Amino acid sequence: MISPAIRVGLLGAVGLLSGVSAWAQTATVPRSRTFVLTSTATVPVPSAGTKTLDLWLPVPHADASQDVRDLKIESPVPYKIEQGEYGNQMLHLRMATLPTAPLVVKLTAQITRREHLNLRANAPLATAVAKTKKEKSDPDLARWLAPDRLVPLDAKIRQQAGEVVAKAGAKTPLAKARAIYEHVVSTVTYDKTGQGWGRGDIYYACDARRGNCTDFHAIVIGYCRALGIPARFSIGLPLPVGRGKGEIKGYHCWAEFFTPETGWVPVDASEAAKNPDRRAYFFGAHDENRVEFTRGRDVELTPRQAGPPLNYFVYPYAEADGKPLEVARTYEYADITAQ
Repeated sequence: MISPAIRVGLLGAVGLLSGVSAWAQTATVPRSRTFVLTSTATVPVPSAGTKTLDLWLPVPHADASQDVRDLKIESPVPYKIEQGEYGNQMLHLRMATLPTAPLVVKLTAQITRREHLNLRANAPLATAVAKTKKEKSDPDLARWLAPDRLVPLDAKIRQQAGEVVAKAGAKTPLAKARAIYEHVVSTVTYDKTGQGWGRGDIYYACDARRGNCTDFHAIVIGYCRALGIPARFSIGLPLPVGRGKGEIKGYHCWAEFFTPETGWVPVDASEAAKNPDRRAYFFGAHDENRVEFTRGRDVELTPRQAGPPLNYFVYPYAEADGKPLEVARTYEYADITAQ
């Protein structure tokens, strides 16, 4: 006969395994969100004597976390959808005749965005989950170890990154990335006041200890790369958690890092700082309340712009005779389904 104490122990073990199994089954089913996105760019009439006018507009691309359907472009002049680096897509048009009225280009598309989860990033629970299908290798892996203009990998940055992981006692790439994430979330404040924020300047972010998503992820990406961990930057638009429709006022960006054991791991340090109760979630997950436009920084457009590489490419960009021209833009969303 099994004693009451042993029976309780066995039941507890079964309960634990059942809980892990239930977690594994539910956690691997990503939430999704389907909505219509409308992007409108309005280019002002350039100054008299202008000979050429170019406009580039980021176009959402399809990937493992995002479907794009029913893409529609309304433009008074011919355009092309170009393929850029890192899988980016963009609309480009060139006018050789000076317009007499503002140029308005409108993009609409139905987007389904899925929650991006990497359960392997959170051991030991991840060990209870069946191994997922090996993801496709990234041909740009070497690029995600290289510096950006505002994220240099100099001796100072390497030292700072080394101090963070040493303090945490982190030895493996995954543990080091976790230490960096926890350090950034703990020491940087989401604060868009004053000057200098929003550029993703790692030295500004490290010194000021405040900023927006670009600044948070400049540190995350820079420290990871400084320690030999590939890390990449993505940017797009945030959607309110509540379903409905409305205007989207600003952009949002996030990051991923890579280890051979886990593959690409999504992180969102700025959302974790704004939502402390979701701090654990945003190491290994991106929620479905976003749409990705482009990846990477120091972006060269297709065809190549006359000006320098763009710090990041989320808003329309125009040039009049090779000189930047400010473009008005609006973004709207309307949910179709929610799961």
